[in-house]
Parts: sequence; structure tokens; C-alpha cells
Amino acid sequence: MKKFINDPSMVEEQMIQGMVKAHPQHLRKLDCGNVVVRAVKKEGKVAIISGGGSGHEPAHGGYVGTGMLDAAVAGAVFTSPTPDQIYEAIKAVATDAGVLMVVKNYTGDVMNFEMAAEMAADMDEIEVRQVVTNDDVAVKDSLYTVGRRGVAGTVFVHKIAGALAETGASLDQVQEMAQRVIDNVRTMGAAIAPCTVPAAGTPGFTLAEDEMEVGIGIHGEPGTHRETMRTADETAGMLLEQILGDLDYSGREVAVMINGAGATPLMELYIINNHVADVLAAKGVRVYRTFVGEYMTSLEMQGFSISLLRLDDEMKALLDAPADTPAWR
Repeated sequence: MKKFINDPSMVEEQMIQGMVKAHPQHLRKLDCGNVVVRAVKKEGKVAIISGGGSGHEPAHGGYVGTGMLDAAVAGAVFTSPTPDQIYEAIKAVATDAGVLMVVKNYTGDVMNFEMAAEMAADMDEIEVRQVVTNDDVAVKDSLYTVGRRGVAGTVFVHKIAGALAETGASLDQVQEMAQRVIDNVRTMGAAIAPCTVPAAGTPGFTLAEDEMEVGIGIHGEPGTHRETMRTADETAGMLLEQILGDLDYSGREVAVMINGAGATPLMELYIINNHVADVLAAKGVRVYRTFVGEYMTSLEMQGFSISLLRLDDEMKALLDAPADTPAWR
């Protein structure tokens, strides 16, 4: 294993420390573990919390700041944070307006976030709600989930629900908007090379030189199938076909996210977007905004995902609303 780390047992702690030192205007770290919150607490408005295993940077700490998240809770790499960590995050950011948790659909995440919410309600009388993201169209059930996985489309939930919370909307309204985004976003990805979890020291899976995994998850869990490498256009077209077949985007405006998995050059992501834009135009799907880059990674996995968010006027305005976080400005 070749990585620029010190001690595999310290990668999460030292990453969070480095993130806070790089962005002190946005972030501060709680003493209870790898939890970051806004440097200046938001008062009188709904607070939004997300998190999960480390290794998906800039998710989730990179989205803490004005217009997005109030706290992000980081577990060990690809491992859910503990209920105690999440509970401390809830207490640190809670206001009288309540707290919304945005949880990706992985069994450990859902269970631990729910336990933390119960602790906050029982011990501190904090009103906590949650939404569960499940945008991956590749597989219904996986090694980590019952139902579809929550993947890169989660970032759209952070942005749009976070923008609404910033306006002073009620907890009911923010939860409804977050769920509306979940109901209208779909994602699918592919990979051609694995990543290595530092604590494991070996790649999470193997692929032949001419092979790719279609529908892979953000922890390296299997997708729908493996097949011989295709061109960028062929691969993007195959993923788009599944996304467009899962939700009716006809005649709608969409936000597009071409998300890198950690080791895919921007050159390749833009080549993929070139074809995605052409296919959508040919099908009468109007692109309102496009985001190309690394938004939810899988360490150094070489792969990408495509997310399409079906928009309405309110969602468009919230997507465009100002945000100031380390990873989204």
C-alpha cells in the first residue's frame, strides 16, 4: 500500500484536523470525535446534519457552512459513525426550530442516526427528523443496504434543503423539500480500478486490465455486472439509459452531476459530460446546471457516477442560492 499517511489508525482524525486548520472560517471540530460543525452556529433556524464513513471527501465535512450543512459526522473509512458521535453533533447545532438528519441508505448509518435522534429526543427534548437518500438505480439491495443505496445525489439534498433552511423555513418544510429532492434524483456509476482502505492495506476488489464494474457502490461494493471496457460514450450512454428508464425526465429541466470517484481525471469527466449533454438534448431533457468534479468520492477509486435531478422552479432557486462551504461556493 502506497499512501501519504502516517498511521492507518489516525487517518480520520488527522484528516479532520487538517480540514479545520485549512478552513477555520467555516469549521470547528468537536472534542467528542471526528465531528465538524459551523464555526459560527446558526441560530433560530432548522439545523441540518449529515455524515457517514470517511473516504468520500469532500463529503461530508466539505459541505458544512452557510447554505448547506450545520454539522458533519465522520466515522472510520467506509464505516458508520457511532450514535454517540451523532448525538453530540445534534446537541451542538440544535435550535428551537429543530434538526434534520440527511442519512444515506446504508444499514449502519440508518440505525446509528436513528439511535442518536432518539437519544436527543429523550434526554434533551430536541425535535429531530430524518430523510434517507436512495438515489442509486443500480441495485435494489447490496452488502450494506436493504433497498437502494444513497450515493452522490445526496449532495443535491444537502444543497437544496440547506438553502431552504437558511431562509428560516420550518422543519416540516425543510424535510418536505429534502424528500422532494430524493424523489427526483437518480444516480448510477462505474469503475475501472479499486481503492485501498488504509486499515486493510489491500485493494477492496480486483478487475482485469480490460474490465470494468458497472453499477458499483461508493464503498467498492458490487454493481450489476462486470464487462469488458467500453469507450467513455458507450459507458455513459449505458448508465444514462438506466437512469432515464427509472424516472420520466421527458420535457423537464435537470441538474446534472458528473462525479469523480477519486482518481478519475477531470479530462475524462468532461469527456463523459460531453456525451451526457448530447444525449439529454436529443431526448428533449433540458440541462439547467451542470456540476463536474469530485463531490462524493471513494478514496482513490478510478470511476465516476452520473446524477440527474429533475427540477421545479423552487428547487432551481434553492440550487442557485448562495452557499459558502469548503467544497461548495
